[in-house]
Amino acid sequence: MGLIHIELFTTLDLVGQAPGGPDEDPEGFPFGGWQAPLLDEVTGAQILAAYEGTDALLLGRRTYDIFAAHWPHKEGGEIAELFNSVPKYVASRGRPDLPWAGSTQLGPDLAGAVREVRDRHEHVKVVGSLDLVQTLLREKLFDRLDLWVHPIVLGVGKTVFDGGAVPTNVTLLEPPVAGPQGAVYLRYGLADGTPATGDMSRPDRGLGHDDDNGR
Repeated sequence: MGLIHIELFTTLDLVGQAPGGPDEDPEGFPFGGWQAPLLDEVTGAQILAAYEGTDALLLGRRTYDIFAAHWPHKEGGEIAELFNSVPKYVASRGRPDLPWAGSTQLGPDLAGAVREVRDRHEHVKVVGSLDLVQTLLREKLFDRLDLWVHPIVLGVGKTVFDGGAVPTNVTLLEPPVAGPQGAVYLRYGLADGTPATGDMSRPDRGLGHDDDNGR
């Protein structure tokens, strides 16, 4: 069984809508392309490294249409070569035209179809596709969650956890990496169980009112 990696570029308030350009997803969103001024060499290198070994893409319909209009016409570059060569699996409720070579629509049983894709490939990348991502998070149909958190707050736009999230544990897989523009790369893995609770006033937490610091 392979791994499903979710790759998301987000703001500090976890807005993930239209990071790449003003025409990407303009409906009711005035900040299309918010990521561009915050890119730097460190972030770029980390993004390229994150795609190493990818052998399939899993995309929502809107992200697929954006990619299909762009990447097949790009020559050269690691990302273009990768995206154009690997199979693309598209989640859509309709009957979309899928002109990009290697594209396949997933069946109506989305959860079952995603599991089949994971069984067929080693490293499946989910890029953008917020509606699809929210379904995968809700169903816990992911193995890695890569968040590229940028130092801005937008206050509007589609967010990563836009309703319907379920209690989930994740574990940090490697130390965070920060770029000079302030973007921070966080790589999490899905963990067992659900979030636990505790009592911060317990003496062994060092935050009680009876210790020296609480007098």
